[in-house]
Amino acid sequence: MRFLGVFASNGGRPYGRNARVIARTDRGLEVGEVLCEADAEATALLDDPPEGQIVREMTSEDAWELQRLRELASGEIAVCQRHVESLGLAMRLVDVEHIFGGERIVVYYLADNRVDLRELVRQLASEFQTRVEMRQIGVRDEAKLLADFGDCGQEVCCNNHLVQMPPVSMRMAKLQKATLDPAKISGRCGRLKCCLRYEYDTYEQIQWEMPPLGARVMTPDGEAKVIGHEILSGQLLVVTEDRRRLLIDVREVESLGRRERPTVPPPT
Repeated sequence: MRFLGVFASNGGRPYGRNARVIARTDRGLEVGEVLCEADAEATALLDDPPEGQIVREMTSEDAWELQRLRELASGEIAVCQRHVESLGLAMRLVDVEHIFGGERIVVYYLADNRVDLRELVRQLASEFQTRVEMRQIGVRDEAKLLADFGDCGQEVCCNNHLVQMPPVSMRMAKLQKATLDPAKISGRCGRLKCCLRYEYDTYEQIQWEMPPLGARVMTPDGEAKVIGHEILSGQLLVVTEDRRRLLIDVREVESLGRRERPTVPPPT
């Protein structure tokens, strides 16, 4: 699931960016990747980050062990599925993660309602001879675990760089004049695409700086009323006194103050 955390270097040894390391977390020994030095500026961007210790740089033997565990996971999910079906549990398995140090196996699943997992955990712990942790996730997390590429041809954002899923709403799509066809603005998870959130603050700020809908403005063609915004091009759709509709650059109009703009700017 790609957790971000602050990890102390063993013995103060420096590690370069992208270095693959073995780190001790609250889940056990895990494989990690160094991103940057944990200075005040970097840690300020994290919300209560977990802490741990870098044990060593990843070796070729560690890489082979990681590959072995990933191969085991495909068999382990089949075992989990067999036990879920035998117990008749209303849940759907998504993935199995075998922690590198062998301290536990994490089972990710989807369920509409609360599921009694006590007997399942007992059976799996007996089968795998290690601690089993069941983790319920949502459809966005499922895409983060399993999806590959999006409609844009790039690797899906949730499986590439996103750590926290941003809230996305239809209002964001409407403001950016995106199509409102759910099939075209939904991602691999079936929810609204996360990329609708990326430029929303910029659109909102530019819109706030424009005369609002309904405002009276003076244009080179006379007085008019604002009935639409073309945010990216910086233009206003106006209707004049003689019922003509014009698209005019916002720099060519002067507000007549018939309708006040909100005094509080949108959040940044």
